[in-house]
Amino acid sequence: MPSTNPRINVVCEKPLFAAIARIATRDGASLSSVAHDLLLESLELREDVALARVADKRAATFDPTAALTVDQVFG
Repeated sequence: MPSTNPRINVVCEKPLFAAIARIATRDGASLSSVAHDLLLESLELREDVALARVADKRAATFDPTAALTVDQVFG
């Protein structure tokens, strides 16, 4: 059954294509599904880096004397 999801055509260097093909062969998966999974992992890693930057900025300004205690939060 054809997919109704949008498609992306990607041109890549031979070594990159070969690496993806090896993974697909090893896992018994299609090139498309391996590329899809690798793209998802990449986006998750980028999101993690962005959130880490936000956390670092917040940690730099954290004042433990102004923080609420557990009892103050949960009563």
